Amino acid sequence: MIQDQRQFLLDLFKSAVDAARPELCVPQNLPAAPKGRLIVVGAGKAAASMAAAVEAHWPGPLEGVVVTRYGHHVPTTRIEVIEASHPVPDAAGEAAAQKILDKVQGLTADDLVLCLISGGGSALLSLPAPGLTLADKQAINKALLRSGASIAEMNCVRKHLSRIKGGRLAVEAAPAQVVALIISDVPGDDLSIIASGPTVDDMTTSAEARAILEKYNIPVSDAVLAHLNDPRSETPKPGDPRLAHVVNKLIATPQMALEAAADVARKHGVTPLILGNAIEGEAREVAIVHAGIARQCFEHDQPAAAPCVLISGGETTVTVRGKGRGGRNAEFLLALAVALNGHAGIAAIAGDTDGIDGSEDNAGAIIAPDTIARAAQAGLDLKQVLANNDAYSAFATLGDLVITGPTLTNVNDFRAILIQRQ
Repeated sequence: MIQDQRQFLLDLFKSAVDAARPELCVPQNLPAAPKGRLIVVGAGKAAASMAAAVEAHWPGPLEGVVVTRYGHHVPTTRIEVIEASHPVPDAAGEAAAQKILDKVQGLTADDLVLCLISGGGSALLSLPAPGLTLADKQAINKALLRSGASIAEMNCVRKHLSRIKGGRLAVEAAPAQVVALIISDVPGDDLSIIASGPTVDDMTTSAEARAILEKYNIPVSDAVLAHLNDPRSETPKPGDPRLAHVVNKLIATPQMALEAAADVARKHGVTPLILGNAIEGEAREVAIVHAGIARQCFEHDQPAAAPCVLISGGETTVTVRGKGRGGRNAEFLLALAVALNGHAGIAAIAGDTDGIDGSEDNAGAIIAPDTIARAAQAGLDLKQVLANNDAYSAFATLGDLVITGPTLTNVNDFRAILIQRQ
Protein backbone atom coordinates (compact mmCIF):
# COMPACT_ATOMS: atom_id res chain seq x y z
CA MET A 1 0.00 0.00 0.00
CA ILE A 2 1.49 3.33 -1.08
CA GLN A 3 0.81 5.79 1.75
CA ASP A 4 2.29 8.89 0.12
CA GLN A 5 0.83 8.73 -3.37
CA ARG A 6 2.21 12.12 -4.40
CA GLN A 7 5.79 11.25 -3.49
CA PHE A 8 5.52 7.87 -5.19
CA LEU A 9 4.38 9.49 -8.43
CA LEU A 10 7.10 12.14 -8.20
CA ASP A 11 9.69 9.38 -7.70
CA LEU A 12 8.49 7.65 -10.87
CA PHE A 13 8.77 10.89 -12.83
CA LYS A 14 12.26 11.58 -11.49
CA SER A 15 13.46 8.10 -12.39
CA ALA A 16 12.19 8.55 -15.96
CA VAL A 17 14.06 11.83 -16.30
CA ASP A 18 17.24 10.47 -14.73
CA ALA A 19 17.34 7.58 -17.22
CA ALA A 20 17.97 10.07 -20.04
CA ARG A 21 20.48 12.40 -18.41
CA PRO A 22 23.32 13.21 -20.88
CA GLU A 23 26.04 12.75 -18.28
CA LEU A 24 25.06 9.07 -18.20
CA CYS A 25 24.27 8.31 -21.84
CA VAL A 26 26.75 10.48 -23.78
CA PRO A 27 30.18 9.28 -22.53
CA GLN A 28 29.65 5.60 -23.33
CA ASN A 29 28.63 6.46 -26.89
CA LEU A 30 31.46 8.78 -27.91
CA PRO A 31 33.19 7.80 -31.19
CA ALA A 32 36.89 7.13 -31.67
CA ALA A 33 39.12 10.16 -32.15
CA PRO A 34 39.59 11.21 -35.80
CA LYS A 35 42.89 11.81 -37.56
CA GLY A 36 41.89 15.41 -38.09
CA ARG A 37 39.72 17.88 -36.21
CA LEU A 38 36.70 17.21 -34.00
CA ILE A 39 33.89 19.70 -34.59
CA VAL A 40 30.95 19.53 -32.18
CA VAL A 41 27.59 20.96 -33.23
CA GLY A 42 24.12 20.36 -31.92
CA ALA A 43 20.63 21.53 -31.15
CA GLY A 44 17.88 20.73 -28.68
CA LYS A 45 16.80 21.11 -25.09
CA ALA A 46 19.59 18.73 -24.01
CA ALA A 47 22.26 20.18 -26.33
CA ALA A 48 24.14 22.16 -23.68
CA SER A 49 24.23 19.32 -21.16
CA MET A 50 25.30 16.92 -23.92
CA ALA A 51 28.08 19.34 -24.89
CA ALA A 52 29.26 19.52 -21.29
CA ALA A 53 29.36 15.71 -21.14
CA VAL A 54 31.48 15.60 -24.31
CA GLU A 55 33.92 18.14 -22.90
CA ALA A 56 34.23 16.21 -19.65
CA HIS A 57 35.09 12.93 -21.39
CA TRP A 58 36.93 13.87 -24.61
CA PRO A 59 40.70 13.65 -24.13
CA GLY A 60 41.83 15.63 -27.16
CA PRO A 61 41.19 19.03 -28.73
CA LEU A 62 37.74 20.00 -29.91
CA GLU A 63 35.68 23.04 -30.87
CA GLY A 64 32.10 23.70 -31.70
CA VAL A 65 28.76 25.39 -31.12
CA VAL A 66 25.35 24.16 -29.98
CA VAL A 67 21.98 25.86 -29.54
CA THR A 68 19.53 25.18 -26.72
CA ARG A 69 16.39 26.70 -25.28
CA TYR A 70 16.49 29.81 -23.11
CA GLY A 71 17.16 28.75 -19.53
CA HIS A 72 18.81 25.45 -20.52
CA HIS A 73 22.40 26.75 -20.59
CA VAL A 74 25.19 24.67 -19.04
CA PRO A 75 28.72 26.08 -18.54
CA THR A 76 31.25 24.87 -21.13
CA THR A 77 34.79 25.96 -21.99
CA ARG A 78 35.45 24.81 -25.56
CA ILE A 79 31.97 24.44 -27.06
CA GLU A 80 29.96 27.63 -27.45
CA VAL A 81 26.40 27.41 -26.14
CA ILE A 82 23.80 29.73 -27.67
CA GLU A 83 20.28 30.07 -26.24
CA ALA A 84 17.25 30.66 -28.44
CA SER A 85 13.47 30.50 -28.40
CA HIS A 86 11.29 27.37 -28.29
CA PRO A 87 8.69 26.42 -29.49
CA VAL A 88 8.43 29.51 -31.72
CA PRO A 89 11.79 30.30 -33.38
CA ASP A 90 13.53 33.66 -33.04
CA ALA A 91 16.48 35.58 -34.47
CA ALA A 92 18.90 34.03 -31.97
CA GLY A 93 18.02 30.56 -33.27
CA GLU A 94 18.44 31.73 -36.85
CA ALA A 95 21.90 33.14 -36.07
CA ALA A 96 22.88 29.98 -34.19
CA ALA A 97 21.82 27.75 -37.07
CA GLN A 98 23.89 29.83 -39.48
CA LYS A 99 26.87 29.58 -37.13
CA ILE A 100 26.48 25.80 -36.97
CA LEU A 101 26.29 25.58 -40.76
CA ASP A 102 29.42 27.75 -41.08
CA LYS A 103 31.24 25.54 -38.56
CA VAL A 104 31.02 22.45 -40.78
CA GLN A 105 32.29 24.12 -43.95
CA GLY A 106 35.70 23.36 -45.46
CA LEU A 107 36.32 20.09 -43.63
CA THR A 108 38.23 17.07 -44.90
CA ALA A 109 37.65 13.31 -44.83
CA ASP A 110 40.00 13.13 -41.82
CA ASP A 111 37.73 15.38 -39.77
CA LEU A 112 34.79 14.32 -37.61
CA VAL A 113 31.60 16.24 -36.96
CA LEU A 114 29.92 15.13 -33.74
CA CYS A 115 26.25 16.19 -33.79
CA LEU A 116 24.39 16.34 -30.47
CA ILE A 117 20.68 16.15 -31.25
CA SER A 118 17.70 16.21 -28.90
CA GLY A 119 14.06 17.22 -28.86
CA GLY A 120 13.32 20.87 -29.45
CA GLY A 121 16.10 21.18 -32.00
CA SER A 122 13.68 21.78 -34.85
CA ALA A 123 12.47 25.15 -33.52
CA LEU A 124 15.99 26.08 -32.39
CA LEU A 125 17.56 25.44 -35.82
CA SER A 126 15.50 28.15 -37.45
CA LEU A 127 17.45 28.88 -40.64
CA PRO A 128 14.96 29.63 -43.43
CA ALA A 129 15.46 28.25 -46.92
CA PRO A 130 16.66 30.75 -49.56
CA GLY A 131 13.94 33.27 -50.38
CA LEU A 132 12.08 32.78 -47.09
CA THR A 133 12.17 34.86 -43.93
CA LEU A 134 12.17 34.13 -40.23
CA ALA A 135 8.78 35.84 -40.06
CA ASP A 136 7.41 33.26 -42.52
CA LYS A 137 8.59 30.41 -40.32
CA GLN A 138 7.37 32.04 -37.10
CA ALA A 139 3.86 32.55 -38.43
CA ILE A 140 3.59 28.99 -39.74
CA ASN A 141 5.05 27.54 -36.54
CA LYS A 142 2.60 29.42 -34.32
CA ALA A 143 -0.35 28.31 -36.44
CA LEU A 144 0.75 24.66 -36.47
CA LEU A 145 1.22 24.67 -32.68
CA ARG A 146 -2.40 25.75 -32.20
CA SER A 147 -3.84 23.50 -34.91
CA GLY A 148 -3.49 20.09 -33.26
CA ALA A 149 -0.98 18.92 -35.88
CA SER A 150 1.23 16.01 -34.83
CA ILE A 151 4.97 16.45 -34.30
CA ALA A 152 5.60 14.45 -37.49
CA GLU A 153 3.38 16.80 -39.48
CA MET A 154 4.97 19.91 -38.01
CA ASN A 155 8.47 18.65 -38.71
CA CYS A 156 7.60 17.69 -42.28
CA VAL A 157 6.72 21.32 -42.90
CA ARG A 158 9.75 22.61 -41.00
CA LYS A 159 12.16 20.44 -42.98
CA HIS A 160 10.94 21.70 -46.32
CA LEU A 161 11.25 25.34 -45.27
CA SER A 162 14.78 24.97 -43.90
CA ARG A 163 18.38 25.23 -45.05
CA ILE A 164 19.69 22.93 -42.32
CA LYS A 165 17.05 20.33 -41.40
CA GLY A 166 16.04 17.13 -43.17
CA GLY A 167 19.60 15.86 -43.72
CA ARG A 168 20.96 19.14 -45.05
CA LEU A 169 23.40 19.71 -42.18
CA ALA A 170 25.08 16.37 -42.89
CA VAL A 171 25.26 17.17 -46.60
CA GLU A 172 27.01 20.47 -45.81
CA ALA A 173 29.56 18.67 -43.58
CA ALA A 174 30.82 16.36 -46.34
CA PRO A 175 33.40 14.94 -46.87
CA ALA A 176 33.94 14.86 -43.09
CA GLN A 177 32.61 11.89 -41.18
CA VAL A 178 29.44 12.67 -39.21
CA VAL A 179 28.37 10.89 -36.02
CA ALA A 180 25.08 12.04 -34.49
CA LEU A 181 24.26 11.13 -30.89
CA ILE A 182 20.49 11.45 -30.56
CA ILE A 183 18.15 11.62 -27.57
CA SER A 184 14.68 10.75 -28.82
CA ASP A 185 11.59 12.72 -27.86
CA VAL A 186 9.23 11.46 -30.55
CA PRO A 187 6.77 8.56 -30.78
CA GLY A 188 8.45 5.60 -32.44
CA ASP A 189 11.95 7.10 -32.18
CA ASP A 190 11.90 8.07 -35.86
CA LEU A 191 15.34 9.63 -36.41
CA SER A 192 14.06 11.77 -39.25
CA ILE A 193 11.53 13.46 -36.93
CA ILE A 194 13.76 14.17 -33.91
CA ALA A 195 14.76 17.85 -34.30
CA SER A 196 13.59 17.46 -37.92
CA GLY A 197 16.51 15.13 -38.65
CA PRO A 198 19.38 17.49 -39.61
CA THR A 199 21.63 14.47 -40.23
CA VAL A 200 19.01 11.99 -41.47
CA ASP A 201 17.56 11.22 -44.90
CA ASP A 202 13.94 12.18 -45.28
CA MET A 203 11.06 10.24 -46.83
CA THR A 204 8.57 13.12 -46.70
CA THR A 205 8.04 15.41 -49.64
CA SER A 206 7.34 19.04 -50.39
CA ALA A 207 3.93 17.97 -51.68
CA GLU A 208 3.17 16.44 -48.26
CA ALA A 209 4.25 19.67 -46.57
CA ARG A 210 1.82 21.62 -48.77
CA ALA A 211 -0.96 19.14 -47.99
CA ILE A 212 -0.38 19.53 -44.23
CA LEU A 213 -0.63 23.31 -44.48
CA GLU A 214 -3.86 22.92 -46.45
CA LYS A 215 -5.24 20.32 -44.03
CA TYR A 216 -4.98 22.71 -41.10
CA ASN A 217 -5.89 25.83 -43.10
CA ILE A 218 -2.54 27.46 -42.37
CA PRO A 219 -2.17 30.69 -44.36
CA VAL A 220 1.18 31.03 -46.15
CA SER A 221 2.92 33.76 -48.10
CA ASP A 222 3.44 33.63 -51.86
CA ALA A 223 7.16 33.07 -51.20
CA VAL A 224 6.46 29.96 -49.08
CA LEU A 225 4.09 28.52 -51.67
CA ALA A 226 6.59 29.19 -54.47
CA HIS A 227 9.34 27.52 -52.47
CA LEU A 228 7.29 24.37 -51.79
CA ASN A 229 6.46 24.16 -55.50
CA ASP A 230 10.17 24.37 -56.39
CA PRO A 231 11.94 20.99 -56.78
CA ARG A 232 14.92 22.46 -54.92
CA SER A 233 12.86 22.41 -51.72
CA GLU A 234 13.13 18.62 -51.64
CA THR A 235 15.19 17.02 -48.85
CA PRO A 236 17.83 14.26 -49.34
CA LYS A 237 16.09 10.91 -49.68
CA PRO A 238 17.06 7.39 -48.47
CA GLY A 239 20.04 6.11 -50.45
CA ASP A 240 21.35 9.60 -51.19
CA PRO A 241 25.14 9.16 -51.65
CA ARG A 242 25.73 12.53 -49.99
CA LEU A 243 24.80 10.89 -46.67
CA ALA A 244 27.06 7.85 -46.96
CA HIS A 245 29.49 9.34 -44.42
CA VAL A 246 26.87 9.64 -41.66
CA VAL A 247 26.20 7.46 -38.60
CA ASN A 248 23.10 8.22 -36.51
CA LYS A 249 22.91 6.65 -33.05
CA LEU A 250 20.07 6.69 -30.52
CA ILE A 251 21.48 7.01 -26.99
CA ALA A 252 18.33 7.61 -24.92
CA THR A 253 14.68 6.88 -25.68
CA PRO A 254 11.22 7.19 -24.12
CA GLN A 255 11.13 3.42 -23.64
CA MET A 256 14.25 3.56 -21.46
CA ALA A 257 12.55 6.18 -19.28
CA LEU A 258 9.37 4.11 -18.92
CA GLU A 259 11.35 1.02 -17.96
CA ALA A 260 13.28 2.96 -15.32
CA ALA A 261 9.98 4.08 -13.76
CA ALA A 262 8.65 0.52 -13.92
CA ASP A 263 11.68 -0.69 -11.94
CA VAL A 264 10.95 1.87 -9.21
CA ALA A 265 7.32 0.74 -9.04
CA ARG A 266 8.34 -2.90 -8.60
CA LYS A 267 10.63 -1.96 -5.72
CA HIS A 268 7.59 -0.47 -3.98
CA GLY A 269 5.52 -3.64 -4.53
CA VAL A 270 3.39 -2.04 -7.25
CA THR A 271 2.87 -3.86 -10.55
CA PRO A 272 3.82 -1.67 -13.53
CA LEU A 273 1.94 -1.93 -16.81
CA ILE A 274 3.60 -0.05 -19.67
CA LEU A 275 0.82 0.90 -22.07
CA GLY A 276 3.13 2.26 -24.75
CA ASN A 277 5.94 4.72 -25.39
CA ALA A 278 4.46 6.30 -28.51
CA ILE A 279 0.90 7.25 -27.59
CA GLU A 280 -0.46 10.15 -29.63
CA GLY A 281 -3.79 11.90 -30.11
CA GLU A 282 -5.74 14.74 -28.53
CA ALA A 283 -4.71 14.97 -24.87
CA ARG A 284 -8.28 14.95 -23.56
CA GLU A 285 -9.21 11.91 -25.69
CA VAL A 286 -6.12 9.99 -24.60
CA ALA A 287 -7.13 10.79 -21.02
CA ILE A 288 -10.57 9.22 -21.49
CA VAL A 289 -8.97 5.98 -22.70
CA HIS A 290 -6.52 5.94 -19.79
CA ALA A 291 -9.38 6.54 -17.35
CA GLY A 292 -11.25 3.53 -18.74
CA ILE A 293 -8.23 1.26 -18.31
CA ALA A 294 -7.67 2.54 -14.77
CA ARG A 295 -11.28 1.77 -13.82
CA GLN A 296 -10.96 -1.74 -15.26
CA CYS A 297 -7.89 -2.37 -13.13
CA PHE A 298 -9.61 -1.09 -9.99
CA GLU A 299 -12.89 -2.95 -10.50
CA HIS A 300 -11.78 -6.17 -12.23
CA ASP A 301 -7.99 -6.49 -11.82
CA GLN A 302 -7.66 -6.31 -15.60
CA PRO A 303 -5.31 -5.92 -17.42
CA ALA A 304 -3.36 -5.66 -14.15
CA ALA A 305 -4.37 -6.26 -10.54
CA ALA A 306 -4.28 -3.47 -8.00
CA PRO A 307 -1.98 -2.18 -6.65
CA CYS A 308 -0.65 -1.30 -10.07
CA VAL A 309 0.52 1.69 -12.05
CA LEU A 310 -0.24 2.42 -15.68
CA ILE A 311 2.81 3.98 -17.35
CA SER A 312 2.86 5.57 -20.77
CA GLY A 313 4.79 8.00 -22.93
CA GLY A 314 4.54 9.68 -26.30
CA GLU A 315 3.34 13.09 -27.35
CA THR A 316 -0.27 14.15 -27.29
CA THR A 317 -1.61 17.28 -28.95
CA VAL A 318 -3.97 20.05 -27.92
CA THR A 319 -6.27 21.82 -30.35
CA VAL A 320 -6.55 25.21 -28.66
CA ARG A 321 -10.08 26.58 -28.63
CA GLY A 322 -10.10 28.50 -25.34
CA LYS A 323 -8.06 31.37 -23.98
CA GLY A 324 -6.49 29.71 -20.95
CA ARG A 325 -2.99 28.55 -20.09
CA GLY A 326 -1.54 25.07 -20.05
CA GLY A 327 0.43 22.44 -21.92
CA ARG A 328 -0.59 19.03 -23.14
CA ASN A 329 0.30 17.21 -19.90
CA ALA A 330 -1.78 19.52 -17.72
CA GLU A 331 -4.63 19.22 -20.22
CA PHE A 332 -4.35 15.41 -20.13
CA LEU A 333 -4.53 15.39 -16.34
CA LEU A 334 -7.44 17.81 -16.20
CA ALA A 335 -9.38 15.65 -18.65
CA LEU A 336 -8.41 12.54 -16.66
CA ALA A 337 -9.70 14.11 -13.44
CA VAL A 338 -12.99 14.99 -15.14
CA ALA A 339 -13.33 11.47 -16.58
CA LEU A 340 -12.56 9.77 -13.24
CA ASN A 341 -14.88 12.16 -11.36
CA GLY A 342 -13.24 11.59 -7.98
CA HIS A 343 -12.86 7.83 -8.33
CA ALA A 344 -11.40 6.47 -5.10
CA GLY A 345 -7.99 4.85 -5.24
CA ILE A 346 -6.75 6.46 -8.46
CA ALA A 347 -4.07 9.16 -8.58
CA ALA A 348 -1.88 10.28 -11.48
CA ILE A 349 1.02 12.38 -12.68
CA ALA A 350 1.85 13.63 -16.15
CA GLY A 351 4.81 15.74 -17.14
CA ASP A 352 7.21 16.62 -19.91
CA THR A 353 10.62 15.15 -19.16
CA ASP A 354 12.29 18.39 -20.27
CA GLY A 355 10.68 20.12 -17.30
CA ILE A 356 8.56 22.46 -19.42
CA ASP A 357 4.95 21.64 -20.29
CA GLY A 358 4.36 23.62 -23.47
CA SER A 359 5.47 27.19 -22.78
CA GLU A 360 4.71 27.34 -19.06
CA ASP A 361 7.07 27.02 -16.07
CA ASN A 362 5.79 23.63 -14.93
CA ALA A 363 6.74 20.13 -16.03
CA GLY A 364 3.21 18.92 -15.44
CA ALA A 365 0.83 18.28 -12.55
CA ILE A 366 -0.68 15.68 -10.22
CA ILE A 367 -4.27 14.64 -9.56
CA ALA A 368 -5.75 12.65 -6.68
CA PRO A 369 -9.20 11.27 -5.80
CA ASP A 370 -10.04 14.58 -4.08
CA THR A 371 -9.08 16.84 -7.01
CA ILE A 372 -12.67 17.40 -8.15
CA ALA A 373 -13.87 18.15 -4.60
CA ARG A 374 -11.02 20.55 -3.85
CA ALA A 375 -11.61 22.32 -7.15
CA ALA A 376 -15.28 22.79 -6.29
CA GLN A 377 -14.32 24.24 -2.91
CA ALA A 378 -12.09 26.70 -4.75
CA GLY A 379 -14.98 27.71 -7.02
CA LEU A 380 -13.64 25.86 -10.08
CA ASP A 381 -15.79 23.86 -12.48
CA LEU A 382 -13.17 21.65 -14.08
CA LYS A 383 -15.34 20.91 -17.12
CA GLN A 384 -15.50 24.63 -17.87
CA VAL A 385 -11.79 24.98 -17.18
CA LEU A 386 -11.08 22.20 -19.67
CA ALA A 387 -13.28 23.84 -22.30
CA ASN A 388 -11.17 26.98 -21.92
CA ASN A 389 -7.85 25.08 -22.15
CA ASP A 390 -6.95 26.55 -18.74
CA ALA A 391 -5.44 23.55 -16.96
CA TYR A 392 -2.36 25.45 -15.73
CA SER A 393 -4.45 27.99 -13.85
CA ALA A 394 -6.57 25.28 -12.21
CA PHE A 395 -3.60 23.24 -11.00
CA ALA A 396 -1.84 26.40 -9.83
CA THR A 397 -4.91 27.25 -7.72
CA LEU A 398 -4.97 23.73 -6.27
CA GLY A 399 -1.21 23.69 -5.58
CA ASP A 400 -0.80 20.60 -7.77
CA LEU A 401 1.65 21.82 -10.39
CA VAL A 402 4.90 19.85 -10.73
CA ILE A 403 7.71 22.38 -11.11
CA THR A 404 11.21 21.02 -11.69
CA GLY A 405 12.83 23.70 -13.81
CA PRO A 406 14.69 22.65 -16.99
CA THR A 407 15.89 19.06 -16.60
CA LEU A 408 18.46 19.45 -19.43
CA THR A 409 17.23 16.33 -21.20
CA ASN A 410 14.10 15.37 -23.13
CA VAL A 411 12.49 12.00 -23.86
CA ASN A 412 9.00 13.39 -24.29
CA ASP A 413 5.98 13.02 -22.02
CA PHE A 414 5.64 10.72 -19.03
CA ARG A 415 2.35 9.59 -17.51
CA ALA A 416 1.73 7.34 -14.52
CA ILE A 417 -1.65 6.37 -13.02
CA LEU A 418 -1.58 4.65 -9.63
CA ILE A 419 -4.48 2.30 -8.84
CA GLN A 420 -4.85 0.84 -5.35
CA ARG A 421 -7.64 -0.15 -2.98
CA GLN A 422 -7.89 1.04 0.60
